[in-house]
Amino acid sequence: MAGAAATLTVPGPHGDRDVRISSPTRVLWPEPGITKLELAEYLVAVGDAFIEANGNRPVSLQRFPEGIDGEQFFSKNPPKGAPEWVRSVTVTYPSGRRHPQLVLDEPAAAVWAAQMNTIVFHPWASSADDTDNPDQLRIDLDPQPGTGFAEAVPAAVALRELMAEVGLTAFVKTSGSRGVHVFAPIEPEHEFLDVRHAVIALARELERRMPEQLTTAWWKEERGDRIFIDYNQANRDRTMAGAYSPRPLAHAPVSCPLEWDELETADPARFTIRTMPDRLRDVGDPWAGMRSNPGRLTTLLEWWQRDLDDGLGELPFPPDFPKMPGEPMRVQPSRARNAE
Repeated sequence: MAGAAATLTVPGPHGDRDVRISSPTRVLWPEPGITKLELAEYLVAVGDAFIEANGNRPVSLQRFPEGIDGEQFFSKNPPKGAPEWVRSVTVTYPSGRRHPQLVLDEPAAAVWAAQMNTIVFHPWASSADDTDNPDQLRIDLDPQPGTGFAEAVPAAVALRELMAEVGLTAFVKTSGSRGVHVFAPIEPEHEFLDVRHAVIALARELERRMPEQLTTAWWKEERGDRIFIDYNQANRDRTMAGAYSPRPLAHAPVSCPLEWDELETADPARFTIRTMPDRLRDVGDPWAGMRSNPGRLTTLLEWWQRDLDDGLGELPFPPDFPKMPGEPMRVQPSRARNAE
C-alpha cells in the first residue's frame, strides 16, 4: 500500500512552496528500501547545489512509476499538470522538430518532478537562455567490459591536464555507475556541431597520448577493454545524468561532483541518496562557481581543422540522428568487411 499523500515544504528563491507527494511510501529502490518521499526529501536536502548544477537548462526526465525494477520512460515535453511556477523552454531537436522542455529554476521544481516519479534528471549542455549554443563542454569516459571506475580515473586526470593546455577548466564527477564525467564551462558562442567537433579533436589528442588505455572507436567490437571517450554525448539532445541526480541502480547511487584531489581514492558506491546530504554539509559543493571562468574552443577547433587536413574526418553519429554531412557509413566494420 503506497500510503496517503504527504506535503513537503520546500524553501527556494521565491519563498517556501508546499509540494504534494502522492504515494509517499512507495518503494523505489527495494534493496535499501528508499521510498518516493525519501527521494523527494533528498532533493530538498541537496536542492541548492542541484539547481546550481542543473538549473536554467532544458531537462529531460527519466521516470519510473513503479520503481527502478519497473517500466521506465523519458519525458521531454513537460508532464501535464505542472504548477504555474514551473516553466519550460522550446528547443530544437536533431530532426528539426521543436518542442518545449522543462526548466528547473528552484528546488521545488525538482521535488515536483520526483512527485511525477522522476529518478534521473538529464540536463542539456546549453542554457534556457540560449538553447542552441552550449555553455558546457562534456566528456563521458565510459569503461568497457573488463574495466571500471579505477581505469577511468587516470584517463580523467590526463584529460584535465590536456584541457588546461587549451585554456579550459575541468570539473569532474562520478557518473553514478562505473564511468567518469568531465565538464568544462565554455562561452556559448558555438552551436552543438562545432562543440562536438571540439570534443572529437580533444578526444583524438588524448587517444594519441594514451593509445593503450583509451579509444574513440564508436563500434564496440573495436574498443577492446579500452576506456571509450564518448564524443557523441556532445550532440544536440544527448544528455547524461546531472550532478547530484540519483541513478536507477540497486544501492541508490548519485552522480557525485568531486574535488580533483578526491578522485583517485573515491569509491562511487559510497555516494548515495542517503550519504550525499551529509557530504554536502561537510565538504561543500565542488562545482560551486563552475560558471565563473568559461573558456573558449579556439584551439580545439584549430585541432579539428588540422585533423581534417590530415585526412581524419567526421565520426559516426548516434543511430537516431539523421545522416550527417561527411559521416562514414553506419555499419559495423565486421559487417562491412563481410559485405565486400
